[in-house]
Amino acid sequence: MFLGIEIGGTKLQLGVGRGDGVLAGLWRATVDPRQGAEGIRRQIVQGVPQLLEQANLDRGQLRGVGIGFGGPVDDATRTVIKSHQIAGWDNFPLADWIGDLVGLPAALGNDADVAGLAEALFGAGKGLSPIFYITIGSGIGGGLIINGEIHRGTGRGAAEIGHLRVPFVQAGELRSALLEHIASGWGIQEWARREMARSRTTFAHWSKVQGDAPALTARIVADAAAAGDEAAWCMLYQAWEKLADAICHVIALLCPRRIVIGGGVSLMGEQVLFEPLRKLVAERVFKPFADCYDIVPASLGEEVVVHGALALARQKLS
Repeated sequence: MFLGIEIGGTKLQLGVGRGDGVLAGLWRATVDPRQGAEGIRRQIVQGVPQLLEQANLDRGQLRGVGIGFGGPVDDATRTVIKSHQIAGWDNFPLADWIGDLVGLPAALGNDADVAGLAEALFGAGKGLSPIFYITIGSGIGGGLIINGEIHRGTGRGAAEIGHLRVPFVQAGELRSALLEHIASGWGIQEWARREMARSRTTFAHWSKVQGDAPALTARIVADAAAAGDEAAWCMLYQAWEKLADAICHVIALLCPRRIVIGGGVSLMGEQVLFEPLRKLVAERVFKPFADCYDIVPASLGEEVVVHGALALARQKLS
């Protein structure tokens, strides 16, 4: 049995299992960014015994710990490189800290990498290789899984699709930005808020915010688009165009067998996200690779990173 830990910018999850896609117990908490990394570490200290008690296990039954961290990590030093959301994590020796806390060996990974590992082994990518996983939430992350193993480049990460720079037009000028600043949930939300404030228009299907730009969220934009609001659809379409361009770069460079998309934005569903995205990619993809890939939603839900952390522990520590 292994302990799996997900450390994100908004949630903390701990799970126990054998790393085979089945959880024997799960503990979840909300992260308070104001408490910084130290606050999350206190939550982990409290959560481990609570989880073991819930699962009717003792520490002697655990063989190791896998960690999926929401930011880049260094394999050689087993440290966090940086968190883009929570202060206090930079250069922190997370694997050693967790190992000392529970008295067990620990394996550290990036959250998108381990989520991709879980989807490749147990989820939407099972039985296929290579798998390119994309998580689209407050940011955009990626993971490349080849024959059931995470590809980590030189040991500091790889497949960071959200940090590709893409061109866009604003106020008649050609500019560029990181993909995650445009097509993430946060990026869509900020773009929509700026557009609503600029146009001072109350859109027909956006009654939830009644013209209040700061109250606008990506979910409301998606709901409006699904209801037929043309302005909302145009905003999403611009985001999906940039996402499609980035995916086409991935296909040209890596030719994955399947592209799996998870995260909160993926819950916008077939009509709003996947159907238009597949069409855009098909129009732009490198033609010799046009029949080599498909694009599907992730299947493991909110526990995907925990499943991946457990699988990482099983691979690295067995």
